[in-house]
Amino acid sequence: MLKAYKYRLNPTSEQISLMEKTFGSVRFIYNWALQTKIEAYQKDKTSLTAIDLCKKLTELKKQKEYSWLSEVSNECLQQSIRNMDQAFVKFFREKKGFPKFKSKKRSRKSFKNILGVKVDFDGSRIKLPKLGWVKFYSNQTFKGKMGTVTISKSPTNKYYVSILVDNGIRVPDKYPINPDAAVGIDVGIKTFATLSDGSSFENPKYLEKSSARLKCLQRRLSRKEKGSKRRERAKLAVAKAYERISNQRNNFLHHVVNNILGENQTVVIEDLNVEGMMKNHKLANSIASASWSEFFRILSYKSEWKGVNLIRIGRFEPSSKMCECGYIHRDLKLSDRVWNCPSCGSVNDRYLLAARNIKKFGLEKQNLLTR
Repeated sequence: MLKAYKYRLNPTSEQISLMEKTFGSVRFIYNWALQTKIEAYQKDKTSLTAIDLCKKLTELKKQKEYSWLSEVSNECLQQSIRNMDQAFVKFFREKKGFPKFKSKKRSRKSFKNILGVKVDFDGSRIKLPKLGWVKFYSNQTFKGKMGTVTISKSPTNKYYVSILVDNGIRVPDKYPINPDAAVGIDVGIKTFATLSDGSSFENPKYLEKSSARLKCLQRRLSRKEKGSKRRERAKLAVAKAYERISNQRNNFLHHVVNNILGENQTVVIEDLNVEGMMKNHKLANSIASASWSEFFRILSYKSEWKGVNLIRIGRFEPSSKMCECGYIHRDLKLSDRVWNCPSCGSVNDRYLLAARNIKKFGLEKQNLLTR
């Protein structure tokens, strides 16, 4: 079973300087590899592979003007080329998101290592190529074979290491699908998640509750002179506010997922087009604040860890529009939270009804229920 463990680093000033050089170098090589690949294709339709670009990297480092690339780990530079190549593969497979050049100010700062990494939990330190032993805050331990090790820097100037570990534990078998131990989930904005058993989780709306403070901090930032130390301090204050919101939201999402998976053996969700829904400018901020995509991502990998069945139904199923009697209210508006069925006279709560229908459609998909 693969799991990732993340720790906050406590590097020395010399190690910070070398990490900053590595961040800049991998960004430069990513942009260089992308430009080289594009120019080669435009020139004579040649498609350069990651191996071809790594060979060109060796030649590039021999040039005197690029000798500074030898100050950082060569593996990090090669991993940057592989990341660019994977971005191209993803573009051709999914037909969207052509690889972009990385900005010095806006791109995420990170680099990867695989070989030569050692972890000493007794001394709370990790050995990285070129950096040597780096102290970290040990809040958990692991046993297993280490894979990719990613060093990153947050907008609040904190350094982290994320270690992918194969702990050797076999992924548990899935539970037999039992309708009595299954639950359907309907996500929303006011109520974050409504379950088919009648329980629900209210949306804490951390971003909305902090909007006044964020506006104040952003207003202060806009008034500071560009390039000044006061602007840097104001920028850091905004980043810390956003980091706090992000931490609160992630903690809430993990709490909800653990609660759902701890009480159910089968979970049914809708395959929502969140990206398409974000194009609605009236709802985009609320949907982004709710973080449905992150919720589904966490639910997906944790269900694998726990052996819970995760079933997805089509996004066009009439989940909130179909009464239990079979009548479909095709004119149901988004503002209608409760509606009366003209066929059987029942009063339907759209969220609870949607959760129950999602469960029903999911079980029907598995041929466990008959229409």
